Amino acid sequence: MNLSYRIAIRYFFSRNKRSFISVIARIAMAGVAVGTMAMVVVLSVFNGMEDLNRKMFKTFDADVTVTPSQGKRFQVSDSLLKVVKSVEGVELITQVIEDNALARYGNQQTIVKLKGVDSTFSRRGQLDTALIEGSLNLYGGNGTPFAVISEGVRNALTISLEDILTPLELWYPRTGTKTLNLTSTEAFNQTVIRPGGVFFIESRYDDYVIAPLPVVDALLQYNGQRSSLEVKTAPGFTEKQVAKEIEAKLGDKFTVRDRDAMNADLLRAIRVEKLFVSVTLSFIILVAAINIFFSLSMLAIEKKKDVSMLYALGATPSLIRKIFLAEGAIVALSGAIVGIIFGVLICWLQMSYGFVSMGMTTALVDAYPVKLIWQDIFFTGVIIVIITLAVSYIPARRAALSGQTYVA
Repeated sequence: MNLSYRIAIRYFFSRNKRSFISVIARIAMAGVAVGTMAMVVVLSVFNGMEDLNRKMFKTFDADVTVTPSQGKRFQVSDSLLKVVKSVEGVELITQVIEDNALARYGNQQTIVKLKGVDSTFSRRGQLDTALIEGSLNLYGGNGTPFAVISEGVRNALTISLEDILTPLELWYPRTGTKTLNLTSTEAFNQTVIRPGGVFFIESRYDDYVIAPLPVVDALLQYNGQRSSLEVKTAPGFTEKQVAKEIEAKLGDKFTVRDRDAMNADLLRAIRVEKLFVSVTLSFIILVAAINIFFSLSMLAIEKKKDVSMLYALGATPSLIRKIFLAEGAIVALSGAIVGIIFGVLICWLQMSYGFVSMGMTTALVDAYPVKLIWQDIFFTGVIIVIITLAVSYIPARRAALSGQTYVA
């Protein structure tokens, strides 16, 4: 072991007999431990929130979405579908029409996001984990169309799946009409459909009604046009990789985005918030580590004779500085190791048993999500090393200078 660390360890254990300096050192260790534990836990919670949001997106959003660069709709041709299908990694292509519409059920009405999908939608199996009642089938045995509605729409319209007599009415303004009387039924296209299933993910998806593509096409008068193409990637291919290849083949007439790009703003907000919290907790650890500064300063005063003796034996100022830097490192790293152990333990308990609830229920999780990433623990360790060097350098330098003065 290095001589400076041998002496520092001896000082660390021997000074515990001194009450005041010992108390300050223990306060510094406790402060670093608590700050480190908090950073590990909080960063893991942010990782869990990011992971949870990705799971939510995956439950509803497609792996890759193709939309027109200009306008809301575009004509889908066999040649266009052939180009997209030719991209390696494309497993399924779902044609989609999506727009706002008025939904009525009995005496209740509300604005919904109406999403028309073709038969490939059910083969994607995305809403399976979010289904809370009924079925995801958009067609009955006799070809009767059904709608899959969100929990928010069901609550807003007080829909009962057991009521087979009351249909769900969908209204959409007619195009090409000269009438200005929007209170008249003549100004709207109308269709009726029976609710067949209810899903719940979280509030951002609470206004969706999913219906068969031909029904929505006729209601919205898209005449074969589509809002988007949703692509399911094959196993072994990443969404970004497939999206880039589709974009390269389709050119600038279409915007191609993977799932993360579709939700980039929310993911970016989580990362920015995580960064700011990391900086804040780093300052808290710095404040706690200030006690190391005072502890080393008083230790330097107490050990003046020892330092002078070391100089007399041939020690250099560099060795003295290293001794006190090592002393600060022992105090800080002891607290950091304890903090990391407790932080990891708390995260493991939360992941295993979910002691802390979110206070709300989603289809995916009910407790606060936590995800340990070892890079965060490494980052926390680097922060503590930097803070330790910052608060230990001045006392170590003063100890070296005071020892030289004492010898003189």
